[in-house]
Amino acid sequence: MVGADTAWIIVATALVLFMTLPGLALFYGGLVRARNVLSVFMQCYAIACAMSIAWLVAGYSIAFGDGGPLWGGLGKAFLSGITTDSLSGTIPEVLFFAFQMTFAIITPALIVGAYVERIGFAFVLLFSTLWMLICYAPVAHWIWGGGFLSDGGLFGAVGARDFAGGIVVHETAGIAALILALFLGPRRDRTKPPHAPGYVMIGAAMLWVGWFGFNGGSQLAADGGAAMAITVTHLSAAAASLTWALWERIKYGKASLVGMVTGTIAGLASITPASGFVGPVEALIIGGIAGVLCHEAVNLIRNILAIDDTLDVFAVHGVGGIFGTIMIAVFGAGSWAAQLGALVVVGVFTAVVTAALVLAVRLVTPMRVDAETETTGLDLLVHGERAYDMVS
Repeated sequence: MVGADTAWIIVATALVLFMTLPGLALFYGGLVRARNVLSVFMQCYAIACAMSIAWLVAGYSIAFGDGGPLWGGLGKAFLSGITTDSLSGTIPEVLFFAFQMTFAIITPALIVGAYVERIGFAFVLLFSTLWMLICYAPVAHWIWGGGFLSDGGLFGAVGARDFAGGIVVHETAGIAALILALFLGPRRDRTKPPHAPGYVMIGAAMLWVGWFGFNGGSQLAADGGAAMAITVTHLSAAAASLTWALWERIKYGKASLVGMVTGTIAGLASITPASGFVGPVEALIIGGIAGVLCHEAVNLIRNILAIDDTLDVFAVHGVGGIFGTIMIAVFGAGSWAAQLGALVVVGVFTAVVTAALVLAVRLVTPMRVDAETETTGLDLLVHGERAYDMVS
């Protein structure tokens, strides 16, 4: 099975990268105004490049090195000591490095949705790099790298269960998005609808396909566990898509395409932590609830609290990941103390680190673009390009 495991994780690595480029870029790009679509593409693409290098330099070592309960140390910086013959389980360690690198790419890329249309490009690059190294990588170590939230750590023999990133990816990205949105403040004009719902649907479909690598690949083997993870991932996404659309129809009289595919992402985020621990029926329950829960979370954040987390990162990814993490305990596949405790520890850590990084990075480069750039659009004034001849 060693060769089969390696082949599958190579495919899964490609699928997870496909989630960011072009899946997430199209999903987010379609949701913004036409004058800002290229800036979203640029942010996603540049983050993918910067995180890849930062993961090689130190991120992988911090997350998966042998440093201790709090961080992995720098013993594996620049893949030191790792050759083509080095193994991580049944796969080459360099492949495990590459697979986990795609997670380190998409997590800060998810945060893009909170600050589109008004943030400085230099701020995005510097903040994202530091956040991945100082926030994401340590959390990955705590739960996936043998750190203090895993088995035998803070919560005893049974540590936090997070199969593919409900805590490590979605909670951290969601909370960071909320903190950034609070620091930035709202856009000057929040009235425009998505400029290209077709892009949104295409991007969501790519994310759905890529998520098979995200969750199925996290089994790190080509076996029945990977097959079940893919199956429950698909079922949760399908259920959440339908319940979001139904809830929208009940509340507003119409079910929208953008709403339905946002429900897809809510179902995918919610099943992510549980995908290695539940079966098809549990997946339908998780997805079915997630479609309504995340819809109402969007309403709470956007309309009641009036926080301009522009593309609903916290409401969909943060709430979805937290909900799925709790459902592991509900279905008896994890400890209540470990699941809730890990959510609290990681949530507080993420909020504090994110706020500190915002305060530090904006001393180096402006966080928000000026009023003229925001009004004219980031595409032209920041990047010197237009996506279309006519923009709105």
